[in-house]
Amino acid sequence: MKVFLVQHAKLKPEEEDPQKSLSQQGKAEAQKVAEFAKNIKINKIQHSGKLRAQQTAEILAKSLLADVVKADVLEPMADPQIWKNRLEEQFEDVMLVGHLPHLAKLASQLLTQNQEKSVISFKQGGIVCLEKTDRGWEVAWMITPELL
Repeated sequence: MKVFLVQHAKLKPEEEDPQKSLSQQGKAEAQKVAEFAKNIKINKIQHSGKLRAQQTAEILAKSLLADVVKADVLEPMADPQIWKNRLEEQFEDVMLVGHLPHLAKLASQLLTQNQEKSVISFKQGGIVCLEKTDRGWEVAWMITPELL
């Protein structure tokens, strides 16, 4: 089973857009990442409900031919233990589009059992793929817009 953790793409400054929608650069970078990831087989992409996460999820969904669904407990300060518990019970691959520090803490919790131990340097618009194996969770791969 794999979990794809996606930090939302770059957004407009708050003074320009209080809703913090994606910037043109953010949209373009998300599109590049979506093209790279087009062979990922996933049925739905879950996002936090914040506009920047929803927009990132929608861009990914077009390339992955997946549904976009608002999910709970993906906000920046949400408790990562909740999603860790959910993922431990899942068998289907999952894509989550969210925010820091939540995604970083969730990755750390899965990989080291310690959400405070920083192990992944997330990049806006990037995807981190973690895989559950018989040895526990492992980093399978990571892609960032800068690499494409």
